[in-house]
Amino acid sequence: MLQRFLDPKVLASISSLDLVARTVVDGFVAGLHRSPTFGFSQEFAEYQQYVEGDDLRHVDWNVYARTEKIYLKRFKGETNSQLLMLLDTSASMTYTSTKITKLDYSRFIAASLAHLASIQRDATGIIIFDNDVNNYIPPSTRQGQLMRLLHAIEHAEGGVDGTRTDFVKPFLHFQEFLKRRGIVVVMSDFFGDPATIVKAIEPLRYRGNEVVMFHLLDPNEVAPKFRDPVLLVDVEDQTAMEISPEYARNEYREKMGNHMKALADKAASAGLDYMFMDTSKPVDEALRTYLSIRQRRR
Repeated sequence: MLQRFLDPKVLASISSLDLVARTVVDGFVAGLHRSPTFGFSQEFAEYQQYVEGDDLRHVDWNVYARTEKIYLKRFKGETNSQLLMLLDTSASMTYTSTKITKLDYSRFIAASLAHLASIQRDATGIIIFDNDVNNYIPPSTRQGQLMRLLHAIEHAEGGVDGTRTDFVKPFLHFQEFLKRRGIVVVMSDFFGDPATIVKAIEPLRYRGNEVVMFHLLDPNEVAPKFRDPVLLVDVEDQTAMEISPEYARNEYREKMGNHMKALADKAASAGLDYMFMDTSKPVDEALRTYLSIRQRRR
């Protein structure tokens, strides 16, 4: 039941990005409580009875539904951190074989991470980029920051055909304005040379940041299924290539597997966390990764 509220197809039917974020985080937290392993009990283990004036955003409505008593979710050993998200909006991020583009999926992740970080009072910001920096909201905990982030995420438009990803500009921009160490989350399909991509991201580690690469791919990009030959056109450089079903089943899948492995290996060598995310799968793994890294920083 809880997984249903983390399903991207269900989330796509929700009109408000704020409601998407709250749905994902509440479902995720409830899942942690019900898990027999209770993997992040040190994060979500304390409850405090509600008193008039408390922030209703922290109410655990699942507990209320069972007990008709209002309790607030609290965190053990809470220490504030900083989260900066980098969201790729290049043309390739608008691809989908279903109803959910890679950009839509990354919006769900970014909004959910922003909501979770807000609950934990972490300073949160975002850089939205393609071949240039299109928007930058500095990390902050000031009032209204979550709404500013959600507005920016919701209005992050996918690049027009020919818009490529340039990892150099946004990462130089980040380094220029970085005043405090924290967690950096990069959301992209990472189409490009793995060595070049990791080389651009790696310097962020030198400043003491924990960096995680969320590699977002549509299931049809990982394992395409064609019955007949098709002509594929690259939305970023407009090159075209005819693909046979046999090539898609064999050589293409091997090349994509090698690309993903190279990204993961080079990221590991550089001290970066790498997480592949299939856009047809629930989004909770992104939150789990964030909490794991946050805990590791203590």
